[in-house]
Amino acid sequence: MKFSIITPSFNQGVFIEQSVGSVIAQGYDDFEHIVMDNCSTDETPRVLKQYRSLKVTTQPDKGQSDALNKGFRQASGDIIGWLNADDLYLPGCFKTVSDFFTANPSCDIVYGHYRLIDEQGRLLSYRKELGFDLFMLKYLHILYIPSTTVFFRRRIIDDGNFLNINYHYAMDYEFFLRLALKGYKFFHIPVFLADFRTHAASKSQKQTLAQKQEMARALFQQDLWLGRFHGPWRTGMRLGLMTAARLKRYILKFVSGAYFCGGK
Repeated sequence: MKFSIITPSFNQGVFIEQSVGSVIAQGYDDFEHIVMDNCSTDETPRVLKQYRSLKVTTQPDKGQSDALNKGFRQASGDIIGWLNADDLYLPGCFKTVSDFFTANPSCDIVYGHYRLIDEQGRLLSYRKELGFDLFMLKYLHILYIPSTTVFFRRRIIDDGNFLNINYHYAMDYEFFLRLALKGYKFFHIPVFLADFRTHAASKSQKQTLAQKQEMARALFQQDLWLGRFHGPWRTGMRLGLMTAARLKRYILKFVSGAYFCGGK
């Protein structure tokens, strides 16, 4: 199976070399790494020029979702993943994912565990995730499917499914929710596949409120049952469902032992 990895890039030169290196270090024979660079003005262009195997497109975009969609359209692989310029794949990731897709032909999307690292790449914690659960995907206060570990078959793109460019902070949540409600099959691999980097300049750190607002907007638009409620009724119903989802997650993580390895 051929992998296509899409990396949106804008002034992440301090991290992107490690990201590119983690793809090359997979030692996987059949892959392409497509970098969509939004005219970076830092050291990014110099770093990218060092790697002839990269497919780099340098052009303005309308945000991360737009850049990723452009990369998805260029992808020629059987399996597609997106890796942000400050994140890393762990050794053996591609082989694990390829073997799983081969053994599970009904699977459309897979995701796995991840590790949390800091700006210097120091390990902060291990984050074990749970098997796919539509109820938790809909109503949990966070997106529990880590996008840096997500891979999907190219039929997702061939069917015309792309990120919504009107979402800038919860585009992954909106995308996964839309795919799940269309009936695409999600599977979880209980293996650590990637490192997610947390640092002061990252989107997830700077725009937590905006991310939560976009998640709520996506849910109200796509959950037809919840969308029938309005005003305080809808807010109250969502808060109740969110509480139930958090309790379910807590119980499942406690029973599985995920909390004892740094999970949340």
